[in-house]
This record gives sequence, C-alpha cells and structure tokens, in this order.
Amino acid sequence: MSVSLWVFLALGLGVFFWAVGAYNRLVRLKNAIANAFGQIDVQLKRRYDLIPNLVEVARRYLAHEAQTLEAVIAARNQARTAEQTAAGNPLNASALGALAGAEQLLGGALGKLFAVVEAYPDLKADQNMRELSEELASTENRVGFARQAYNDQVLEFNDAAAQFPTLIIARLFGFMPQSMLESTTSEAERQTLRIQM
Repeated sequence: MSVSLWVFLALGLGVFFWAVGAYNRLVRLKNAIANAFGQIDVQLKRRYDLIPNLVEVARRYLAHEAQTLEAVIAARNQARTAEQTAAGNPLNASALGALAGAEQLLGGALGKLFAVVEAYPDLKADQNMRELSEELASTENRVGFARQAYNDQVLEFNDAAAQFPTLIIARLFGFMPQSMLESTTSEAERQTLRIQM
C-alpha cells in the first residue's frame, strides 16, 4: 500500500470519528433539553396541584366571586392539558407555544384572584391562604429557574448545531434549531405576579 492510501485512510477515519463525536454531542444536548423541560414539568405540576387548594380556601370567603374562581380553575385545567401535551414532546415548538399561551392565561386569572383577595381582609388573614400563597410564590420562582435552565440548554444546542463544521452533521441528521420558552410576549405580561398577604 502506498503512503497516499494510508494518508487518505487516516483522514477518512479522522473525519468518521469526528462525525460520530459531533452526532453524539448533538444527541446529548438534545436529551439535555428534554431533561430541562422535565424540571419545568415537575414545578408546573406542583403549581397545578396548589391552585385547587387555593381556590377552595378562597371559595369559603368569595361566594359571590364564583366567576373569578371558575376562571382560575378553567385556566389551570387548560394549562395542565397544554403541559401534558408539551411533556409528551418537549422539542415540539407548537406544543411549547400552546403551553406558553395557556400559562399566560393562568397567570392573568391568578392575578385577578389575588386582586379580589386584597378586598377581603378576612381571607388575606386566613392562615391556609397565606401558606398556599407562599407555596405558590415559591413555586413560581422554581418555575422561573427551571425555564432559565431550559433556555440555557436550548442555547447550547442551537449554538452547537449552527457552528461549522458541526452544522453539516446537524443538517444531515435533521437536528433542527429548538425554540426557547418565552414566558411573556408583551410588556404588560412582563409585570411580576404579586402575591401579597
């Protein structure tokens, strides 16, 4: 065998091993995105479990505010359905968009509930309501941190898939850029949900 054949064979093996390494890195990063969404999923489920308890405590004091309470439960159910769909395929941009929309509706409904709660001193003073509100605020923080971790993983994946020469492997094997989670789309939605007791 000639020297040029050995050089060609060594270059071919080098390219092959680089391609395998690039592919495996993209797979690992894609799996990290799914794992990061799983962390969001855990916190969202926790929040969805807290909301019915919160509504039940408020129901005792807000008998004539049934529409507000029903809106919170309806928004919670819609968000939970969207979350279950997104959890089934955390890399689906339309499922993530539907989840973000449902979460915005839920945030608005909770905001209205807490605005109503402000008008009822007995409800504000209720120990169960205060504890549930604190749990909900803590969970909101955890959701925020989990979203940030998810977006960090998406950024790392998108950067890796867009950089040359890994871009070649990404395009050959269908690694498409992933969408980041945006919790808000307008300045009004960027206002923090205030839970005051």
